[in-house]
Amino acid sequence: MHASLGETSPQGLTEIDAPTAAAKKAKLDDIAKFVKVFDVLKQEIMDSLKDEDISDDAREWIDAMLQYTVPGGKMNRGRTVLHALTRLRGDAGVSEAEAHPAQVLGWCVEFLQGFLLIIDDVQDGSTTRRGQPCWYKFEKNGGPVGVMALNDGILVERFIHTILKTHFKQTPHYVELLELFHDVTLKTELGQLLDMSCDWGQPDLTKEGTTPDFTRFTLAHYERIVKNKTAFYSFYIPVKLAMILAGVEEKQGDGVKAILLDMGSFFQKQDDYLDCFGAPEVIGKIGTDIEDLKCGYLAVQALSKATPEQLEVMKANYGRKDPANVKAVKELYSALKLDEEYKAWEASEATRLRGEIAAKFGEQPLGGVLSDLLDKIAGREK
Repeated sequence: MHASLGETSPQGLTEIDAPTAAAKKAKLDDIAKFVKVFDVLKQEIMDSLKDEDISDDAREWIDAMLQYTVPGGKMNRGRTVLHALTRLRGDAGVSEAEAHPAQVLGWCVEFLQGFLLIIDDVQDGSTTRRGQPCWYKFEKNGGPVGVMALNDGILVERFIHTILKTHFKQTPHYVELLELFHDVTLKTELGQLLDMSCDWGQPDLTKEGTTPDFTRFTLAHYERIVKNKTAFYSFYIPVKLAMILAGVEEKQGDGVKAILLDMGSFFQKQDDYLDCFGAPEVIGKIGTDIEDLKCGYLAVQALSKATPEQLEVMKANYGRKDPANVKAVKELYSALKLDEEYKAWEASEATRLRGEIAAKFGEQPLGGVLSDLLDKIAGREK
């Protein structure tokens, strides 16, 4: 399951964590401005399709599909682009004319997220996303969208390039932007391959006497998965886009990428924890990592700590759909005190990351960008 970077239901846009009324209003205004840019981009995409030889009902399908799959949640990935650019510009500030390209690129990140989630939900057999049915489960035209969602996901990814061509073809960084989205998309899908490789050679667990193959369930393999599958598109690309717009040279950002990838690993471990211990009504989805035989952080930790008897419990229950099997795995996690250990690790890792940011960047604007990101995710419950 892809990490959700603080996503909730579309209705959850009013569920603001900010401590004051002024801060709440500022956040709502920020989200509203960002959503308006999506409305413009969607219309531009629909206008571009007028020259394509497709039917009216196909156009209507695309319009509805984009509205359902792209906006929603807190949209933190996309909004980070402008927030990071503002930090990088410091006292110079960001004009309205400069803010718009950042918002457009932010939506390119959200389109990438939408594409990945559509495909991931089909592959994982998930049921809910952002507090509503996954797109492939959504009832439309008399039945569920089903495998049509796979083609829809590809279309969403292609529309990123429609947006880039429309808004950045005449800019000096057009090629750099194209290559960045190409590279990050490739890395993310390679991470998905690594994730799904844990299914290779797995027996049919519905048959009597079969047990999972945990050969690939190692911390090294897990870290490789999350770096590629989560960290690049969730943390690296939003900040890198802001650096490109701000004209920050690569050497000035030396060390930024490594910290962002560490944040991505930190975030995915949070997501794996919440998949098991988080409340669905809070996180906006029903966790299925245990049923889906996922190489998740808790499973890797359990396998590394389990006694021979506890290992047999994992073999007998992990990767099975029956609620009794899921309950047995969660009880094993509790017996191994994974909940307590995770919380201690999370606090320690957040402290470590803060120290590394301070040591490498001090009061520099890039340090502020990284600290802002870390503050958003440290201790999150959804």
